[in-house]
Parts: sequence; structure tokens; C-alpha cells
Amino acid sequence: MDADSEIKGTLHVLIAFDWGDEVDLEQAKRLVRAEEHKLLRRSRTPSSIAYKPAPLTISLDEVPLELPEIGPLAAIADATVFDFAGVSVDLKIPFSLTPDRLLGLAGYLAEGDPLVIAAKSALEPLYRKLLPAIQQPLWSSLSEDYFVFLISPGPLLPTPATLLDLKAGWVAGLVRMETSALSSEEISEAVRLHLSYSPEDLFVPDWAAAVLIDRDCDETLQTIQFVNLLLLEFRHLDERLAIRLAAAYKLIQPLVRSRLPLWHTHHRSLRSLGELKMEANSMIERPVNVLKLVGDQYIARVYSLLAKRFHLEEWEQSIRRTLEVIEGAYGVISDQAATYRTEILEIIVIVLILAEIMMAIRGH
Repeated sequence: MDADSEIKGTLHVLIAFDWGDEVDLEQAKRLVRAEEHKLLRRSRTPSSIAYKPAPLTISLDEVPLELPEIGPLAAIADATVFDFAGVSVDLKIPFSLTPDRLLGLAGYLAEGDPLVIAAKSALEPLYRKLLPAIQQPLWSSLSEDYFVFLISPGPLLPTPATLLDLKAGWVAGLVRMETSALSSEEISEAVRLHLSYSPEDLFVPDWAAAVLIDRDCDETLQTIQFVNLLLLEFRHLDERLAIRLAAAYKLIQPLVRSRLPLWHTHHRSLRSLGELKMEANSMIERPVNVLKLVGDQYIARVYSLLAKRFHLEEWEQSIRRTLEVIEGAYGVISDQAATYRTEILEIIVIVLILAEIMMAIRGH
């Protein structure tokens, strides 16, 4: 790969948002022109792997951008809307750049805020149109962006094995979005997780970006898009649980300090915690169940590499721990309510006995 040779490909800017609790996809199809987002597949992707239910893909207006090394352009954009109200925008930016200029572009993309703002602006008209189909609409301030440098294989491009050996520093710079030289340890870590299905293709994912050398790889791009959205949903759920748990503690603390056996107060707290448990379990299960990627298939291994880079297991464990805290709080309030009910019954029995004694004394 000469310093002056141009690398051709497409930069996919994937930006995930959350719009609320749920989207009625059937109603959404009546509100806007949309297509079911089928999981595109090659022979390496078995037919058993599919979206359940299939999300919707909606074309957006072209997004005007100006990027260093490329200049002004109009990016083709589309949005993928899932039933759990997760939305992913894909900005497609073709490029033909020398290796150094492509690395310079990656360094600029590390400051992704302008692209997030542009994607959100392009998405707002669709959000307004779909509002009737969104349950409890609330556009979260959180977003998650990811960059895929999709490079077309060609005779001027080194083989994947050569890239990971002699050009590993350049690949590491792209996925780390770093224009400065990296240490040997950092380079090794950046390219440590990689995958090839054939001698000509290569997938190297990192936390912020990935290099993908392949043709007709829509199923791989869709998997990357889905995992990026899953990361956002985990972050969003973790934040919501923290807020709701803080509110639940405000209900619990007065009850712990109080010695008044007021059952209706406990009833409200138990109902609030019970609703929180059900809501949280639903929120964590629905995104995961939309596309289950487990096994040794290529696309499942793509998912596994990304899940490791995004630390999805740690996010899920954090959410599970919060749910355990909620379960514990529910048990405490439930036990306290049962104790208070027992105390009330004991007081009633004592009062009845005293009343019977008084009546017996008066009868004499």
C-alpha cells in the first residue's frame, strides 16, 4: 500500500437514539413510507437468524456535511426504527483517500458532536410524524455513535494478513481514531480482536470505530448497527433505573423510620417498586430478544467481538445488580408491611378482649 495510492470505500456513521418506551410498527407504517428491515444474508448467515419483529427502514433527506480531507458533501441517510423505540441513523459517506488522509479524517471524527447534531436534525421530522405511534414519547439526551470504515478489496490493497502485520499501526490508528503514533502495546490491543471469513476480508472492531474490508456485507453492517443500538439501550436503562431507584428510596426511608402501622403507605411503595421491577425486566429483555445472535456462525462472532469491545456483559451485570437492589427493597417493604399487619391484628385482638372484659364487668 503506497502512501500515494487511494483507498476507496464508504464511511458508515451509525448514530443511535432512544425515543421512548415503545413504537407501534404497524401504525408507523401507516404514518410514513417505510420498509421492513430484513436481515440481509449470504450463505454464511443461516436463515434461522432474523429480527423478531423486523424493524422499519425509512429514507431520510440527504444530510449536508463538510468533512476535512473530503470537503462539502450530501450524505445519504436512512433511519432504522425498532419496536422498543430505539432508532439508528446511518450516514453513508463515500471516500477515495490516501492512507494518511483517511487517518486524518478518522482523527477529526473522534470529535463526533457535529455529526450527532446533524443526524438528530435530519431525524426530527420523522420523529414528529411518528409521535402518534410512540408510547410515552421522550427523546433521550443520550446518543451513541460508531464509525465503520468499509474498504473495498482491490489489487492495491494489502491482504488482511499483511495489514495486521506490517500495517497494524495504520489499522490501529483508524479504529482508535488517532492520528499520532501509537505504542506497540496499544497497537496490539487495538487489532487484537479481528475476524476473517475468507483470505480477502477482514473485520477489526474497537470501542469507537471499526475497519471492515469486504464486499456485499450488509448483514455485517446491520449487526454492527444493532449492537451499537443495544449499547445505547443498556446505557439508557441504567440511567433510568438509577433515577427511579433514587425515587424509590425516598419512599422507603420514611417507612423505615416510621413506627406507625399505616398499611396504605406501604401499599403505594410496594406498587411503585413492583411496577419498576416489571418495567426494568421488560426493558432489558426486549432489545436483546429482537435479534438473538448465539453460536459459531460468522455473524454471531461479529456480534461477540463487538459485545466484548462495548463491554455489554458489564453493562448488563450492572443493570442486574440494580434489579437485585430493587428486589431487596421490595422484600424489605413487603416484610415490614406484613409485620405492621400482624401488629394491627394483635392490637385489634387486645382491644376486643378488653372490650369483652369491660362488658363482662358491667354485666355484673
